[in-house]
Amino acid sequence: MRLRQDTITMLQDIRNRFTGGFAIFILVLIGVPFMFFGINYDFIGQGYAAKVDGQEISIGVFENAYRDELNRYTEQGVDVPDEFRTVIREGVLDRLIRQTLVENYVHSSGFRISDKLVTDMIQRNPNFQVDGSFSKDLYYQQLDMSAVDPSRYEASQRVGLRRSQLERGVAASAFVTPSEYRRYLNLYGEQREVTVAQINVAGLADTIEISDADITSYYDERPAGFMSSEVVGLSYVEIRRDDLGARAVVTEEEILLFYEESGSRYEQEERRQARHILIPFGDDEVAAEAQTVELAARIRAGEPFEDLARQHSKDGGTAEKGGDLSLLLQTQLSGVLGDTIFSMEVGDVAGPVKSDFGFHIIRLDAVESGGSLPLEQVRAQLIDELRSRKALNVFDDLVRSLSDALFDADDIQAMAETVGIELKTATGFERTGGEPFGTNQAIIDAVFDGRNLEEREISDIIELDANRSVVFQVTNYSAAERKSMDEVRDEIVADMRAERGAIMASEQAAQLETALLAGENLTVAATVFDNVTINHLMIGRQDSEIDPAVRAAVFQARKPQAEIPRVGTTITQDGNYAVFSITAYAPGRPESIPLAERDAAKLRLGGQSGNADFAALVSELRRNGEILKSEDILAQRSLFE
Repeated sequence: MRLRQDTITMLQDIRNRFTGGFAIFILVLIGVPFMFFGINYDFIGQGYAAKVDGQEISIGVFENAYRDELNRYTEQGVDVPDEFRTVIREGVLDRLIRQTLVENYVHSSGFRISDKLVTDMIQRNPNFQVDGSFSKDLYYQQLDMSAVDPSRYEASQRVGLRRSQLERGVAASAFVTPSEYRRYLNLYGEQREVTVAQINVAGLADTIEISDADITSYYDERPAGFMSSEVVGLSYVEIRRDDLGARAVVTEEEILLFYEESGSRYEQEERRQARHILIPFGDDEVAAEAQTVELAARIRAGEPFEDLARQHSKDGGTAEKGGDLSLLLQTQLSGVLGDTIFSMEVGDVAGPVKSDFGFHIIRLDAVESGGSLPLEQVRAQLIDELRSRKALNVFDDLVRSLSDALFDADDIQAMAETVGIELKTATGFERTGGEPFGTNQAIIDAVFDGRNLEEREISDIIELDANRSVVFQVTNYSAAERKSMDEVRDEIVADMRAERGAIMASEQAAQLETALLAGENLTVAATVFDNVTINHLMIGRQDSEIDPAVRAAVFQARKPQAEIPRVGTTITQDGNYAVFSITAYAPGRPESIPLAERDAAKLRLGGQSGNADFAALVSELRRNGEILKSEDILAQRSLFE
């Protein structure tokens, strides 16, 4: 059983602080229970994070959910401040409470998910498929790499399906009245006539002169600004599963054995090749049947089937090919046509056969039996899977060897030689990342950890992803330093111009808005300013050609009245200032909206109604539920921090 990374780190810390027999005793005392029983979070203190109608949400479940939420922030490069972490903890606990309320409700209401439904959903997951088919080996491989027990994974899928079943049931009961639908379409297709004055901030900024005194003052007022990046140099060893797979050697004996063991994985259905002649019912079904009987007799008398098909068959897709239906599976031919073809012997002629399309005459030309696909046809797939398996085994062995070597290592070069992995170097690594690790937050955090950065210790094994692990040692470090004023002069000038340009644009926008409110014409009022562009537009709510910020502001404003325009300002998506005057509006006419858009709008409206109904159900469950939160758990820091 693989130890969690937190456990490994904890044991390593203990090892760093103790030596001799006492250290060995402590490691055995702690390590053995972890190995056989896992980590029990409740050993820190008995309790729960919350109770929902008597059902406990354990501290372990809560802490893991909180940690996953933090990881989502760090993966996006967000450094979460301490004061916001309490808000995140409260949000995570509320989510778990809602999930528990819903799960209790679906269970008590008799929602049931069959084993077959769970199995089908898992087997349809593309992450567990090879060439479009479910692979049990890959399924267990993926779960093993994620340290997830299959029974727990399957239980979680069952819970998700039950919740989805409830959501679909609530959504299906939601309805939209005709008046609501028409009102929605009126808003959806609404258009507004507007005049927009856009003030170009960059154009204003270019006209601004910045003096040396301004630059000096700006620089001196920001003593903590204009810092260079911290730069780290690294020596590292890296284990990549994809590299191991490419180098793995697969023997012919292994391929044959794996092919034999795969059993039904490569089974194929029987396929049959047939020809047919189709005579539609037309206006006289009796005459159509009589014609079919006559043609069948001529075929049995020896006339070529192909010639008669070209002359008489009304199946435009096959007539020119002499009625050839090509090789087909029975599942591709539902109904009487498939049943007939798959009950015939090669060379047989059947007909007339009546289907929904008319009368058929059928001849079976060939049968391609089922059974396993030939080895050569699946060889490449077998080799890829065998290499993947070998790579996983070698990968795990190397990680174990690396972990063993780490225990006593103080020199990364010697450790690399012991394990037999190439030692590599990286330069210019910063807090935002760097090659060859990109912006992976796990290694950024590890590199700038105090022990690794300042004490130059060899790091723990850092798992970059499921297929890539790294151990590193910092070789050099350049602290952040303040750049000289000459180095950042151009940057200061650009910043000051941008700031002053934005201020000027804001002031001009305020003057234009005041003029509009006083009854002046926008085009006339804007003539006193440079870098202003005027546009007269008819804007729709779905108009993708209009700046999104302008469109949103225009439709958030109230509708204009008779002779009184609606006036407003906004900042455009590219940072310019815009002043607008709405002079008229026209509600959308449902009949003028394309049918596909109307149908899509109705689905959206129904979905919104269903979501609102589901939210109301959850709110009602919460109002009537007995919920008890542990305020101590919310207030304390995470076990992982």
